[in-house]
Amino acid sequence: MSQALQSLLNAAAVRERAHELLALAIAGQVDGWTVDLDRLDAAAALTAEVTRQAYPDLAIPFHARWRHFVGEPALPDPADPAARARAAFDLAIVSVLLDAGAGPDWRYQDRATGRSFARSEGLGVASQRMFEAGAFSADPAAPLRVDGEMLAGLRTEALVEGFQAGETNPLVGLDGRAALVRRLGDRILARPDLFAAADAPRPGGLYDVLAARAEGGRLPAAAILELLLEALGPIWADRLVIDGIPLGDCWRHPAIRRDDASDGLVPLHKLSQWLAYSLIEPLQDAGIEVVEIDGLTGLAEYRNGGLFVDIGVLRLADPEDAARTHNVSDPLIVAWRAMTVALLDRMAPKVRALLGVGEADFPLARMLEGGSWAAGRRIAAERRPGGGPPFTIISDGTVF
Repeated sequence: MSQALQSLLNAAAVRERAHELLALAIAGQVDGWTVDLDRLDAAAALTAEVTRQAYPDLAIPFHARWRHFVGEPALPDPADPAARARAAFDLAIVSVLLDAGAGPDWRYQDRATGRSFARSEGLGVASQRMFEAGAFSADPAAPLRVDGEMLAGLRTEALVEGFQAGETNPLVGLDGRAALVRRLGDRILARPDLFAAADAPRPGGLYDVLAARAEGGRLPAAAILELLLEALGPIWADRLVIDGIPLGDCWRHPAIRRDDASDGLVPLHKLSQWLAYSLIEPLQDAGIEVVEIDGLTGLAEYRNGGLFVDIGVLRLADPEDAARTHNVSDPLIVAWRAMTVALLDRMAPKVRALLGVGEADFPLARMLEGGSWAAGRRIAAERRPGGGPPFTIISDGTVF
């Protein structure tokens, strides 16, 4: 049982079952959905158009949390690459875990720039400013760090203040975010072997583990995700735990059949993969070459998924489902998210052809950034006031 379940804790399993579910849907065997692959060319064309507009020279960075920060976040002296990498991991990990959908009405007013930010960008800037102010550090003399003990004791009120949330500026899932961060703190303190190899317990301790796992200075991107799933698995509340193994962003769908303990399970690991992408640059800056970037998958979230729904690649069998409220665990939503991963794989060669670039120079991490995420946001704004997702999904602030 344990072996079958452990096999779900990697990007290859996400990709395999996503493509399996898409194939079943194409064959008409997934309730709630029909698939029109003829519309995939239109999705690729919009993605290529958005990419050209945003990056005319096609010098596209990876899809990562760093794109949402304002300017260069404050980090320790680059003369100590390991210390700087730990701090960068600290910031990226906390910021990504606070990144789930903010809702349509929340805004962050950045006093330093005078600018207003919403949604993911706002969450990024708010967490950046908290980090730079030392809100997560246990040492006033060293503000640019995140300590496990501080996270374990984080009060919701600290996020209310740091994110400027309140009745007139509501932030979705605020209590869930704070609870997630506290569980992260508890996990950091409980596993010094993962988080405190070279310093006090902190999220950035994972840098030292990955640096030790790099062979010849090279590290496959998928290895980042595997460590994250091992290190962070127990922090997710109200998720599947089978045979003592926390499965994280993994859900049930009746179309996926196996003759072992993984029967009916669909792993997605969206937030963890988003975090894995966000740790590539700190590793590279520290001198570790991250290879096989496409060992990770596309992200099963509402911008990429919304692109395929809004452009007509994925169609609801019952249009009334668009007006209903759904749980993340509903098979309809599980199938949508999984098919999004598979469709991103299928769309990538089309986008590369339109842009005239090769796979080596244009991995998924660049298409997502260029890209599909922005195309999903654009078409959502055209389809719906406020540009929200195509469905109303109950969120605890830790999935999307």
